Amino acid sequence: MTKVYISNVGMTKFGRWEEPLEILIEQAINNFYQYDNSQKFDLNAIFFGAMNTDEFINAGNYSTVVADHLALTPVPAVRIETASSTGAAVFHMGVLAVASGIYDNVLVIAGEKMTANDTPKTTEVLAKVISDNERTYGATMPALAALITQRYMHDYGLSRDTLSEVAVKNHYNGSLNPFAHFQKEITVEKASTSKFVAEPLRLFDCSPISDGAAAVLLTSKPTDVNVAGIGQATDRMELRFRRSMTSFESTKKAAESAYKNSKLTPDQISIAELHDAFTPFELISAEDVGFYKPGGAISALEAGETELNGVRPINTSGGLKARGHPVGVSGLAQIIELVWQLRSEAGKRQIDNVVSGLAQSTGGIANNNLVTILKKIDK
Repeated sequence: MTKVYISNVGMTKFGRWEEPLEILIEQAINNFYQYDNSQKFDLNAIFFGAMNTDEFINAGNYSTVVADHLALTPVPAVRIETASSTGAAVFHMGVLAVASGIYDNVLVIAGEKMTANDTPKTTEVLAKVISDNERTYGATMPALAALITQRYMHDYGLSRDTLSEVAVKNHYNGSLNPFAHFQKEITVEKASTSKFVAEPLRLFDCSPISDGAAAVLLTSKPTDVNVAGIGQATDRMELRFRRSMTSFESTKKAAESAYKNSKLTPDQISIAELHDAFTPFELISAEDVGFYKPGGAISALEAGETELNGVRPINTSGGLKARGHPVGVSGLAQIIELVWQLRSEAGKRQIDNVVSGLAQSTGGIANNNLVTILKKIDK
């Protein structure tokens, strides 16, 4: 198989935007090409990811909209969707296209505009990624995440204030990220006393509703960042049929594949971006990708291991919690953060001696998950 490398990356700031989605995508591309204009029109395909443009902005056939708006026709374009892991999935499809040897340069784009709708409408749209049966009984994403959180707290003794430390850490990291939706620090007290969303999850346990876009150019031409390994797996749609409430089998299987492909082990990963749409998911995912044993992420968090100056920094970007969560984009934004860290371009949140990075993205209620491993190449 052809080796796959990352040429350029670009994204918009995440947050609330008045501009339409195609303009956000154009802005991400403009940021993308300011670094290297040499391959702008040397494209073989466009892979576009969005979770639900049909309902968020009442627009379909959006891969064609993107190609047309960017004046890139007649380049082939296709849309990818795997719920909230869409940004990672579209990246993986681009990687496979280049690895196949059919394409040399693939433009991967992800975009989502969610804030044009009110919160109840957005919650309704997001709930459609869970099973019909669970929705019939009133389940929403926060409600199911709350059930998982309750069980994890019960099984491993996670306290309310320790859970808040995930949000505190990620908001601090977000305060250093000019692309983050939230750029202000918070305290444990503020997080632990914020209003309930779905008990025990409070406001600062939940990622925000955001707009944004991101883009990556994948190439067969060697660069300083190699896509070392990828993995994807699925799980049962209904939470009640899972073998565990405190571990996501789809993440574990995806991680196994990514490690096997990359020939790396968890101990060889410098940094990680983990899907923290809800704060306990960061802890669960850190265990599922092999960084810690079940329940072990709690003591690691308390010891500061996952902070910027810790032995295993997690969510240096601020994560979904602070960077923001335009659902179809977050997985690609995680990968861009890894690229910036590998290239020492992460500014005030830069980690020393980053040689590898892992991104884990969660689709739906953890039933279509992906893991990506990038590696720095010495020139």
